Amino acid sequence: MDIKKLGNLKEALLNAINNPDLDVELCFDKNDKCDIKNIPYIKVKYVTEEHNVHEKEIDIDPDYFNRDIKDIVNFVVFQIQQFMEEIDSVEYGGE
Repeated sequence: MDIKKLGNLKEALLNAINNPDLDVELCFDKNDKCDIKNIPYIKVKYVTEEHNVHEKEIDIDPDYFNRDIKDIVNFVVFQIQQFMEEIDSVEYGGE
């Protein structure tokens, strides 16, 4: 993987996922907060008003890294939106 592209992707994702209700960890390399996996992924934690914690891991397939950074960011943002909508639907009855 291109280190420069990975750095640019991290920056673009952090800018795109600027939501105070989410705790987002970019797991592109080994660190204390991420489990070791064969592919890069993003850990998203969403805490509802009732303090229920929901977590999701969004895998980024290596084939995706051949795409434009904007496409990858759009994919991740869409996955996060779907995740939050599912939680809202269950927690709040789709309000």
